[in-house]
Amino acid sequence: MEKLEKAIARIKEAMPNLQLLENESMAAHCSFKIGGPVRALAIPSDVSSLSKICYFLKEQQLAPYILGNGTNILFPDEGLKDLFIISTAKLTKIFLLPDGAIYAEAGVSLAKLAGFAQQHELSGLEFASGIPGTVGGGLIMNAGAYGGELKDTVESVVLYYLPEQRLYELTNEQCSFGYRSSLFQKMGGCVLLSAVFRLEKGDGEEIAAKMRQLNQQRRDKQPLDLPSAGSAFKRPEGNYAAALIDRAGLKGYTVGGAQVSEKHAGFVVNTGNASSHDVHQLMRYVRKKVYENSGIALEPEMIILPPDYCLEDKGPAVPLHGISPAGMEPDMQPEKGTGRG
Repeated sequence: MEKLEKAIARIKEAMPNLQLLENESMAAHCSFKIGGPVRALAIPSDVSSLSKICYFLKEQQLAPYILGNGTNILFPDEGLKDLFIISTAKLTKIFLLPDGAIYAEAGVSLAKLAGFAQQHELSGLEFASGIPGTVGGGLIMNAGAYGGELKDTVESVVLYYLPEQRLYELTNEQCSFGYRSSLFQKMGGCVLLSAVFRLEKGDGEEIAAKMRQLNQQRRDKQPLDLPSAGSAFKRPEGNYAAALIDRAGLKGYTVGGAQVSEKHAGFVVNTGNASSHDVHQLMRYVRKKVYENSGIALEPEMIILPPDYCLEDKGPAVPLHGISPAGMEPDMQPEKGTGRG
């Protein structure tokens, strides 16, 4: 805690214009509307400011937690008093590159990205128009819906690697995308900053029609009227989590204020006063009953914080072996000015 307090004091002194929220309740910053206070939540205005914050944290041998829209995260009720969060909410640059690809920063919503593609008659992101997350969060989990996944559209990703304080540009192949997975879930110390998306030319009206169709399907089938973190469990190979939960007789099952949605069994919803403990206990019960009924062990799709809340441990961190730094490396000495990126 002493190191964190020193870092916060240094950041406040060096960056007086930074939006820095202290002891901030995370219920207001996630779609589940659940969560106690974190020690600090910084919302930098650009990539240079973000890199400065990381520099000051590294001085104290600390690393931040990076937050997008908070649409797939469960924060604990008691809060996280030793956590420094950096939000990418203001990293929202998006533009068309000369070769026709789309450049988007990590804080751009997937809905905005899909809409931008449609406006430029580029097809391939229609599935993403109703996903509530951001580019950064979507890349980490390889977000997808209705048969589409981000991995099918990504050309490259730029990340900031905290241990080395350098920028790296990774190709699609180097990102090791899989079903709801990527390299970024397995390695520590990386902050996704932006990505380039390569799409196919299409008809703008047809693309818009497809987006409307998929979004109507989403409204018809999913409990969008209640707070949730999206799909609670990953789709097991050869099956569907929602169908397994339904067959176990758990649709509508409730623990406290947390409920298996009566509309879509793949969602756990907050009926109004759910605690993180309610959600955690409900998910454990669902996994237990589904396994007893089908022999299939469901894996959580949402991120459950802190780590000891997780239903399964993550593997070890993976360093960036064999990947060359990007050509644009920020100047990490704040007194010398901001970096590029």
